[in-house]
Amino acid sequence: MSVDGQPITNLSETECWKLLAGAELGRLITDVGGQPDVFPVNFVTQHQTILFRTAEGTKLSSIVLNQDVVFEADNHDETEGWSVIVKGRANVLDTRTEIEEAEQAELRPWIPTLKLRFVRVVPREISGRRFKFGPEPDVESSFA
Repeated sequence: MSVDGQPITNLSETECWKLLAGAELGRLITDVGGQPDVFPVNFVTQHQTILFRTAEGTKLSSIVLNQDVVFEADNHDETEGWSVIVKGRANVLDTRTEIEEAEQAELRPWIPTLKLRFVRVVPREISGRRFKFGPEPDVESSFA
């Protein structure tokens, strides 16, 4: 349990970035024309932003049409888990300076495909929660 005995703890912004820096896989959620779509991406953090690479296709097109995105990453073990949500704007990097800076992160595709475009998610809001696992409380004692 957390310090106050609760199974769910809200994370500070600093804790959220620390957890994201140790993660490698997240999900990018886009919305174009009122239809949500979810794309798994490998990523890194750089200067308190999310950085990933992509190829031409649906993911890139959806970002170009609507830069407002949500990014989520999480992880767990046997005793606890966490989830961090970043709401922000996805920017396709196109200047030489932006691309050179992104290349310093040494982000490589996981699969053998060309992913020539860098995308940076600049957060407007970040939040996270830690979950302590345990048995479900007794139903009858919950209503006492």
